[in-house]
Amino acid sequence: MAADRGTALIEVQSISKFFGSVIALKDISMICYPGEVMCLLGDNGAGKSTLIKTLSGVHIPDEGRILLEGEPVDFNSPRDALDRGIATVFQDLAMVSLMSVTRNFFMGREPAVGRGLLQRIRFGLANNTAREEMKKIGIDVRDPSQAVGTLSGGERQCLAIARAVYFGAKVLILDEPTSALGVKQAGVVLRYVAQAKARGLGVIFITHNVHHAYPVADRFTILNRGRSLGTFEKSDVSREEVLSMMAGGQELDELTSELEEFQRADTAGAAAASGAPH
Repeated sequence: MAADRGTALIEVQSISKFFGSVIALKDISMICYPGEVMCLLGDNGAGKSTLIKTLSGVHIPDEGRILLEGEPVDFNSPRDALDRGIATVFQDLAMVSLMSVTRNFFMGREPAVGRGLLQRIRFGLANNTAREEMKKIGIDVRDPSQAVGTLSGGERQCLAIARAVYFGAKVLILDEPTSALGVKQAGVVLRYVAQAKARGLGVIFITHNVHHAYPVADRFTILNRGRSLGTFEKSDVSREEVLSMMAGGQELDELTSELEEFQRADTAGAAAASGAPH
């Protein structure tokens, strides 16, 4: 099946990351193709954040390698990754609430004329660009000079995604983009994830919410305690099966059995006590 997708945009081969004696990641492999949403799932402590930071150039892997469009790469900083087209939208969004939508959209890369002390920003062009790029994803910003803090959480997420796409991202890594959003605002973000996929980007969607991941995902890689439980095609696995694997199905079954046994023992003890002579 992978052969039909062409060359992968990004591939992780047997990545491991250690912090002293702590194993943060061990032998993780993952692949993302153009026009695909790869969902990276795992509960808290599964290793998602470490893998994100490794892909985005914050951490250097201790073992394994990263391939970008088939070529081995080394990211020594987030700027290295960004220059290669790997854009990461972290939960904190790296936005300044009191600055305008336009200034947050460009973040120091505004179109300008002149040089040195005579350089000036072309605010008309910058405002129009920010407005049009947001409009493409269905968000009508009537006044792009308004403070970004006036936007909803979903709109701010979409602004961060639109910014990454506009500046040439090939791979879009989204760190829990819907975690703090209500159903309606999460829907806004998920629709844009689908749009990014339709444009041919590779999207790595990191979340612990299977209900948000399942509608947009093509495949799932599931992490548990720094190790991979495998990669699964959406067509081969149900939402419930993904949820069970992510939560540790065997562990939950064992816990359920223990609780049932405890409840039976407790019931038997209560019955025995009630039948005892006073």
